[in-house]
Amino acid sequence: MKDEYDFSKMESRKNPYASKLKKPVTIRLSEDVISYFKDMADESGVPYQSLINLYLRDCVATHKKIDINWHA
Repeated sequence: MKDEYDFSKMESRKNPYASKLKKPVTIRLSEDVISYFKDMADESGVPYQSLINLYLRDCVATHKKIDINWHA
């Protein structure tokens, strides 16, 4: 390895992974929802926030729609 490198001749380029980066958001979730995902996280060894992201990503991929009609 060299002691020094000359980066002045190096060309810049865009980050190819920039579109896949996660964006931090604030979201209010019910205590039971958080508990559910935390329990699954303990079982699987995957962080609960990652599990929530995976579930939402699956919803996007399969075009799941929620039924928000209130039944009497």
